[in-house]
Amino acid sequence: MVADSDVVITGYGVFTAFGFGEQALLDGVFQGRHGFGPVRRFDTGRFRCDTAATYTGAGPGYPGMHAESFSPPRQRDVLVACSSAAIAMSGLEPAKIGGAIVGSQGDYTPITAFWRSGTEPEEPVADSLPSHLSHALADRLGLGPYRSTFVNACVASADAVIHAARLIRAGRVDALLCAGAYLVEEELFAKFDSARAFAKDGIVRPFAKDRTGLLLGDGVAGLVLESGRSARARGAEVLARVAGWGITSDAFHVSRPHPQGRGTADAFRAALRTAKLDADRIDYVNVHGTGTASNDTAETAALHDVLGARAPKVAVSSTKSTTGHPLEGAGAVEAVITLLALRHGTVPPTANFTTPDPACDLDYVTDVPREVGMDYAVSLNSAFGGVNTAIVLERR
Repeated sequence: MVADSDVVITGYGVFTAFGFGEQALLDGVFQGRHGFGPVRRFDTGRFRCDTAATYTGAGPGYPGMHAESFSPPRQRDVLVACSSAAIAMSGLEPAKIGGAIVGSQGDYTPITAFWRSGTEPEEPVADSLPSHLSHALADRLGLGPYRSTFVNACVASADAVIHAARLIRAGRVDALLCAGAYLVEEELFAKFDSARAFAKDGIVRPFAKDRTGLLLGDGVAGLVLESGRSARARGAEVLARVAGWGITSDAFHVSRPHPQGRGTADAFRAALRTAKLDADRIDYVNVHGTGTASNDTAETAALHDVLGARAPKVAVSSTKSTTGHPLEGAGAVEAVITLLALRHGTVPPTANFTTPDPACDLDYVTDVPREVGMDYAVSLNSAFGGVNTAIVLERR
């Protein structure tokens, strides 16, 4: 039974290197296939790394995609397509959706064109800035006046989901579109390459002893969040309930998490408090899981802290082993993956796992999917600056 005060998900749209929609995720992420390969969108000759999980046209494109859009697809177009799909699935009239809450740094393409050539690109740089994105999206789709854009790196779209849930729970609005977007582009690729953050062997191996770093990946998703009262009144299909959420900032280091994962643990506990759940009710955790030495050990410590003696028995996976890291899009994309895990009763695997690391001793569901009876699942994300998020979803 859906209560009036519940926050529920009634629609979603998603795009990764595997293509557009649910089936692309089921065929790729849920089968443990990775999407990594050579980047063709820009010249990688001056970089140490030439690999990311980018869409190449091999999977289902987003509605309206044409062959010439493959290299590269435009972030704004994909964001509109995913958001439109979410609204269509929800069955809501766009005018009844209160607005758009987005997590993104904007479209880097015109900005990169400007600094590379020194001439004004065809698309105005100002139109690609993050602050413009939520307004442009809401106006394009005919949504209401709520518009916010989060730019705090890898938790940006998780924050968008949480902010939307808070507004709905508070009774400020009946429904909102929340979304996140990142498509692999040259500027941030260069920065991560300069920081020597990329996996040396071109594969992301979260929690494995021989992991060597992360890789970027395409990731865009839109979700429609709605009050239980609104969804019930119109007889909408409820896909999942957003049961709880937590946001923390440990400010331990500019780019590394606290070694014991204190920020992640605190966010997880805050989400459980919001959901009014005990930790032993959690059946699956979709972790941030970047495949870096510091993230994986800290996140493992955080789960031991929160889940206690039950930690080794809870299914855990990092889907960045297949999608790569979609930066600002991670929270929204992984919320959709977690929702699908609940609905299908299947935990997507941590792909590419090789040698176990004694410091990473949880049940990481490696290589192949696992059928698990699930009622509650958690999606965790972390970002530079020590910010952390946790979102608890309940199966409906």
